[in-house]
Amino acid sequence: MSWRDNLIKIEPYVAGEQPNKTDFIKLNANENPYPPSPNVIKAINDFAAGGLKKYPSANAVPLVAAIAKREGLKPENVFVGNGTDDVLSLAFRAFFNSDKPIIFPDITYSFNTVWCDILNIPYETVSVDDDFNINPDDYARENGGVVLANPNAPTSIGRDLDFIRKILDNNPDSVVIVDEAYVDFGGTTAIPLLKEYDNLLITRTFSKSRSLAGMRLGWAMGGEELISALYATKDSMNSYPVDSIAQAAGIAAIEDEEYFQSTLKKVMTTRDRLTAELREMGFVLPDSSTNFVFASHPKYSAKDIFEYLKTKDIYVRWFNKPRIDNRLRITVGSDSDTDMLINALKQFIK
Repeated sequence: MSWRDNLIKIEPYVAGEQPNKTDFIKLNANENPYPPSPNVIKAINDFAAGGLKKYPSANAVPLVAAIAKREGLKPENVFVGNGTDDVLSLAFRAFFNSDKPIIFPDITYSFNTVWCDILNIPYETVSVDDDFNINPDDYARENGGVVLANPNAPTSIGRDLDFIRKILDNNPDSVVIVDEAYVDFGGTTAIPLLKEYDNLLITRTFSKSRSLAGMRLGWAMGGEELISALYATKDSMNSYPVDSIAQAAGIAAIEDEEYFQSTLKKVMTTRDRLTAELREMGFVLPDSSTNFVFASHPKYSAKDIFEYLKTKDIYVRWFNKPRIDNRLRITVGSDSDTDMLINALKQFIK
């Protein structure tokens, strides 16, 4: 047997294309077009002046406290990690250890299958309907855990609190993870349900609505038992805490509510304008509760549009996957970037 036979064999997560140039419009990674709060920049500069010689708070205690205060929770209900992907990978390790398959939609965040493959977690996908909606009744079956994104990606569809409640009521013996990476852009948070369901874990990110994708900051909210299990898992396999500068930046971002709300409003206003323009051109897309839209055109191939936009140095996301290979996921950019995108699409259709 060759040593090559022992190498890991998984299909890795594939991110959006990252061109090796600077002069282009990047609408394929769901990044925020606006900079973080000015208070974030000040916090980074102030900390860098004298704080780097000391190790960071092991469990990001100051940042945990700031998040808990904003969300009306106790610090014992909050866990902070190096990005939501870090938090979710720890959650998969901590919660999904039975021989029953965990379940999640067939069209959702594609990292779910990667974690299952690398951690040897059995899983099954549940089909969304033809309009990309998730039927909560489909999750009323035996399983080892449930993972949902609400709003869902890449479909952009958000569901209400009754939807999450029904999922939870159908799964009292499973941990239910609700990824709320995009909830700030018009979705409905499940935080009110934390008081009723101790098997609910909610994950969030600083990357999207708070413009800190480069910091790799994410957090989870849940009952004390779930949060304790996350800490035990982290301390057993990844003792490296969130770095000090990221913690300082996160606190400044969480505490600047006025700036946060103002940028959200800008993104959602531009999103609604983009949606109207796309529909005027004949595109079909659901109402979005995120900072992106999920669009197709009945007359033109999504791949052809994707390739054409690249000739104009505009990068959107095309998925070469069943059921969604004729859809484009388009991040909501600045007003000027959106104008250039709309003009390019009009040229293509013309």
